[in-house]
Amino acid sequence: MKTGAFIIPTGVGASIGGFAGDASKYARRLSKKCKLIVNPNVVNAACFSGITDNMLYVEGYTLDSFFKGKISLKESCNNRIGIVFDKAIPENILNIHINTINAVKTVYDIDIYGYKITQENVGVNFYIDKSGVSTGSVENLETIKSAAEDLIKNGCNAIAIVCLFPEDDDINYSKGVGVDPVGGVEAIISHYISKELKVPCAHAPAFLNVETSSEVVDSRCSAEYITPTFLPCILIGLSNAPLISSFGEGFCIEDLDFLVTPYNTLGGIPVLKMNEFGKKIYAIKENSTVLDITNENLSIKCDIINMYDNLAELI
Repeated sequence: MKTGAFIIPTGVGASIGGFAGDASKYARRLSKKCKLIVNPNVVNAACFSGITDNMLYVEGYTLDSFFKGKISLKESCNNRIGIVFDKAIPENILNIHINTINAVKTVYDIDIYGYKITQENVGVNFYIDKSGVSTGSVENLETIKSAAEDLIKNGCNAIAIVCLFPEDDDINYSKGVGVDPVGGVEAIISHYISKELKVPCAHAPAFLNVETSSEVVDSRCSAEYITPTFLPCILIGLSNAPLISSFGEGFCIEDLDFLVTPYNTLGGIPVLKMNEFGKKIYAIKENSTVLDITNENLSIKCDIINMYDNLAELI
C-alpha cells in the first residue's frame, strides 16, 4: 500500500479545504487506497471530523519538520490528551466545553486526562493581511506552554488548546467567499507548542456568542454554524495522531510516495522537499487560493491534475 500526504495550507482561502472539513471527502476517498498524512485543515469540521483510521493527523510545524527530515512520525493510538483552556474563557463557555469533553469521551472512548486553565489570559487577535492571508497575534504564548507542560508531566502525550477569540463579523466567509479569518492565528498557536514541546497538538477557538445560526450558510462552512464549540474535531484527530520521534525512529519522508496540494501553493516546505527527493507531486488545479505560486514560478516538477476526483485512478 502506498503512503502519501494530502495537504491544504491554512488561511490562504483554498476554495476546497479552506472552510470546515470540506476537503474531507476527497481525502477519505484516497485513504481507502493508501495511508495518508493530513493536516488538521483538511479534516477539522467543528463538531465533525473527516479523519479515518488510515489517516495520520499532523499539524503544520511538525509537518515541515517531517519533510525537512528532522523528525520521524510514530503511529500511535488512544493517545492521552490534555486540554489547555485560556483563562479568558468565562465559566458559562467553559462549561459548554466541559460537556463537550464528556460527550466525546462517552461516545468515542477517547482517553482525555483532563484540562488545565492558563494562569494568564492568552490574548488572541486575528485579521487578514494585505496579501489576503489569514494571520494574527498572540500576546502570551508562554502561558499556554506552561499549562501544557503541566499536562505532559501528568502523562499526556497530545495537547488540545482552546483560546478565547474575539467575535468574527466576516459575513463573506459564511457565504463561501474569501479566507477563514481565524486559521492563520490558530496555526501560530499550534506551531509554537509543537516546536517547544514536541507533541501532537491542535487548536479550537472559543467564542462568547454560542448561539447557533438560523441562517442557511454555504455548505462548505456549515459545520461551524450548527455548534457552540469546535472542540470535538481536534479531540478525535489527536486521539490517534502520530507521535514525534527522532529521525529514523519511525515513519520518515523517504517512506512517502506522493504529495497532493493545491495548484498555486507550491512554495511551501513539503513541496520543495518532495521535489528535492524526486517524489511525485500532484497539484490540483480546481483548488484555487489567494496565492500564486505555481510550477511556472518555480522549477517544481509536478503533475497538474484538474480535479481531486481524477486522483484515485493515478494512485
